Amino acid sequence: MDQHAHHRAARSHGSVETEHGATRARPAEQPARPAALADRVPATVSLPIIAALAFGCFTIFRTHSAGIKGGQAVLYGLAAAVVTGALGLVVAHFQSSMLTETRALAYGALFGCAVGWNYSLGGESVLSSIGFGLGMGTAMFVTALYIFRTHTAREPHGEHRPHKEHRSRHLPAPTH
Repeated sequence: MDQHAHHRAARSHGSVETEHGATRARPAEQPARPAALADRVPATVSLPIIAALAFGCFTIFRTHSAGIKGGQAVLYGLAAAVVTGALGLVVAHFQSSMLTETRALAYGALFGCAVGWNYSLGGESVLSSIGFGLGMGTAMFVTALYIFRTHTAREPHGEHRPHKEHRSRHLPAPTH
């Protein structure tokens, strides 16, 4: 067997050659890249924090445009970020143990209350803020319920409404 044939045979048995696009393993002593942190932080932690920071910034914008200036607007934004972030982390943490409808209701309630409160910061009446929050919470409930029901692969409880042929397999046979 010639030298080139032996080299081709070695390549076909699982060896990795870096010159063909494969990456070499990183030695342990190199510092971790910043993207490696994203691999370690689960979405149930990162997404509520990102949403809370965005909501805090929106609250600062909303209060500032309503006439509240400076530090007071920042305090409103900080309070909004902390409260919605903490509640979002709680909902995200316990979502795998909730039924689909309960989980959608939790996300709808959190969103509706947060948006209704933020709406009231613009000087709107309490009744209109409650109505706006209820409307937005209902929209979030319907959206979340649709997403949870159509993505059954991610559901911890499996299929929501099994078809009739699936149910008949699990029912006991009738006795006569």
